[in-house]
Amino acid sequence: MAKHIIEPERSTLHGHFARNLPPAITIDSGDTVQFRTLDAGWAIERPEDPKAVKRFEPREKDKDGGHALCGPVAIRNAEPGMALEIQIEHIRLGTWGWAGGGWDGEFNHKLGFEKGCKPCSHFWDLNPDTLIGTNQHGHTIQLRPFMGVMGMPPNEPGILGTGPPRFCGGNLDCKELIAGTTLYLPIAVPNGLFSVGDGHAVQGDGEVSGVAIECPMDEVVLTFHLHDDMPLSNPRARTDESWLTFGLHEDLNEATILALKDMLDLMEQHHDLNRADAVALASLLVDLRITQIVNGTRGVHAVLPHDVL
Repeated sequence: MAKHIIEPERSTLHGHFARNLPPAITIDSGDTVQFRTLDAGWAIERPEDPKAVKRFEPREKDKDGGHALCGPVAIRNAEPGMALEIQIEHIRLGTWGWAGGGWDGEFNHKLGFEKGCKPCSHFWDLNPDTLIGTNQHGHTIQLRPFMGVMGMPPNEPGILGTGPPRFCGGNLDCKELIAGTTLYLPIAVPNGLFSVGDGHAVQGDGEVSGVAIECPMDEVVLTFHLHDDMPLSNPRARTDESWLTFGLHEDLNEATILALKDMLDLMEQHHDLNRADAVALASLLVDLRITQIVNGTRGVHAVLPHDVL
């Protein structure tokens, strides 16, 4: 089992998904990759002014408009129909991040912000050892770092944006995907072509302002395994405490149904239940949570603790 290192440089950075994107490296199932990532907005140093951010260059306008992603990683023998297991071994924060809110847009207008209102920017000092963050206003909060984007391209032509999450992963923005969690994704294209980015120091369910504390990550250590006997239609994750199933759809109600259907499938598989018994028990044991509501495609995750059934 080999270990590989990917640094953020021109040959390893991209701001889109595409099934024909050349891989940065090719690995075997069982290998580990250590990434260093930029913040989602391609900043290469702590921004002090949101209008004067020093960003990675050069960038291609059509291909680098999305989150700054590292990869893609090709996995030998990965084929459509298989599942990719991503063990999140370790995440170490950078030392700065930013957040904000109140931007002009339909969603914020519904929250009571008037058109032309002045948005705010919060700049955060992050301590990767104590996991404490402090902003310029003196607000101090506990950090819980995770990667907002982990995923692969679907089998569709052209350049695809990094904003909406898809059945094969991407911008899931799920705060449960911390170190120690394992994420499972359906593979849609040969070699998988996995990418990661969009480091978050902390985020609430929903990501209601549109951003978390966006930050670079000094280390993101992931181990990859292929499964040819794990049919998946949507992402699935296992934390230390729970199983998670994900529903992704433009309509939050439909996303809820997708997450619940996959959870019922999991309960049938793992606990030898029929469908009626699974939904009866789910009503007692499963929590439904809003993953995020700001990426166009909304996310819901269903949560089943390991020790309740």
